[in-house]
Amino acid sequence: MPDHGSTPRPEAGAENVPELVIISGMSGAGRSTAAKCLEDLGWFVVDNLPPALIPTMVDLGARSQGNVARIGAVVDVRGRQFFDDLLTSLDELEKRGVRLSVVFLDSSDDALVRRFESVRRPHPLQADGRIVDGIAQERDLLRELRGEADLVIDTSNLNVHQLRAKLDAQFADHDEPELRATVMSFGFKYGLPVDADLVVDCRFLPNPHWVPELRARTGTDSDVADYVFRQPGANEFLNGYAELLRIVTEGYRREGKRYMTLAVGCTGGKHRSVAMSERLTKRLVADGVETVLVHRDMGRE
Repeated sequence: MPDHGSTPRPEAGAENVPELVIISGMSGAGRSTAAKCLEDLGWFVVDNLPPALIPTMVDLGARSQGNVARIGAVVDVRGRQFFDDLLTSLDELEKRGVRLSVVFLDSSDDALVRRFESVRRPHPLQADGRIVDGIAQERDLLRELRGEADLVIDTSNLNVHQLRAKLDAQFADHDEPELRATVMSFGFKYGLPVDADLVVDCRFLPNPHWVPELRARTGTDSDVADYVFRQPGANEFLNGYAELLRIVTEGYRREGKRYMTLAVGCTGGKHRSVAMSERLTKRLVADGVETVLVHRDMGRE
């Protein structure tokens, strides 16, 4: 798989070479929604484009005199040869200095099964087997691509509007920041976010849940946040991890990584993780990182 982080910049005279986003991922995880979102943002989007034709599409965009500045190509990988063609095409584009990102849409098996059952359609790879058999085969085929994706979005608990908001935050036409971050608080009892690049565990701090007057409140309330950061080690952890994030974000910038998801967890995703994620978001913003804050599980109990 090509190393997107080491992509060379296009040579002089190649200013009309369009930016390219590959949208892939699990069937039923929202590829069509992602394609429609990019179209609404002004991207030229081609659905189900054979991977071998992706370089040709980029060449056509380059000849448009800037009229096609951003191309989205939606691809799925349903066979070994298809996957090999995709890797070959991406490698060719990397060598040519095309600005390239791969977005991978994922979802839990349970969520995918529910979606296929709700529309009464078979999974494209299940053949005569069960939906879960098709999902397992597709997940195996896509494993390497998912591992190398620039941005992974878990749509298990997202509705259409939330998915569009995530993509809008990443691909809307505004001045391109060096690095975008999503800070997401979550509850371990609801599962780890599958799209997290970094995970922070705040369960070493006393839980405000056991303080009667704080139980119904959340980490966005000042009295809960004050309680959390009065605990031994809380501020030391915040300061130490903020410093670690500076090292990580500087490294991401050097490697050309444009997206980062930081997951901050506690037991239920209501108190400690929310308070810590709020403070870490402020530190990232102060360091010049464009940051979106999401409280995944707050209000879920």
